[in-house]
Amino acid sequence: MTRQAAPDDGERLRTVDVARETGYSVQQVRHLERLGVLPPAARGANGYRAYTAVHVRALRAYRGLASAAGPVAARRLLVDLFAGDRPAALADAAAAVGAVHVQLARERDEALRAREALHAIQGEAGGAGEAGQAEPIESTADTMTVTELAAALGVRTSTLRFWEQEGLAVPDRVTTLRARQYGTGAIREARVVAALRGSGYGIPAVRDVVGTLRRVDGIADGVAAADRILDRRLDQIATRSVALLRAGTDLAAVLDGLDP
Repeated sequence: MTRQAAPDDGERLRTVDVARETGYSVQQVRHLERLGVLPPAARGANGYRAYTAVHVRALRAYRGLASAAGPVAARRLLVDLFAGDRPAALADAAAAVGAVHVQLARERDEALRAREALHAIQGEAGGAGEAGQAEPIESTADTMTVTELAAALGVRTSTLRFWEQEGLAVPDRVTTLRARQYGTGAIREARVVAALRGSGYGIPAVRDVVGTLRRVDGIADGVAAADRILDRRLDQIATRSVALLRAGTDLAAVLDGLDP
C-alpha cells in the first residue's frame, strides 16, 4: 500500500485529519494521546486539539513498531521517548529499535536453520528408504545439553522440558543426575518445533507435524506441511522488518520535529 506524504510541519490538524492520515479512528487517536504514545497536542482558543505533522509521524511510527515488535513494546518506546529527558530518551529509542532489528534477524536465522534441519530429516529418511538405514548428515557425536540447546533456540530450559513432556524434541539421553543430552536428530527436531511454535502453532498442531516427520511413510507430508509454515514464518518476518524500517524513518522525523 502506498503511504501518503505527511502534512507540512506548520499545518495545524484536527483529530479527524490525523485519523484520516494514519488510518486510526478518532477515538483511537485520542486514546493513544492519553496513553502518551503521542506528544500532547496544543489546544486552540476554542479548546479543540491542534495536531501537527509530528503527531501523524508518531502514529505511523507506532504502527510500524507495533507490527515489528508488538503494541506493548511500541507503546513503551514512544511513551518513554516523549516523557523522558530528551538526550537519554533518544539513546534509549535508538537502542530499542536496534534490539528489534537484532531480534528479527535472529528469528529469520532460526527459521532458516529449522528449514535446514527439516531437509536434513527428509534426506536421512530418504537414505533409510534406499539403504535400510539413515545416513547421518552430521556426526552423532555432536550433542547439546538442555542449557546449550535452550540458548541456541532462544527459549527457556523449562520450555524444552515442557516440549519433552509433550513428546516433542525428546533428548537422546537423561543421566541419573537428570542431565539431558540432545543428539543431532533431537537438535534438528527441536529447531523445527521452535520454528512452528514461533509461527503461532499450538502444541497439538506441532505434535501432529512432528509425528508425521517421525513416520517414514508420512515424512513427505510432514516436510511439506512444515515447509509451508516456515515459508509463512519467513514472509511474516520480512513484513515486520520492512515495517520496522518504515517506523525508523518516521521516528527520525518525529525526533527532528520535537522541540530541543
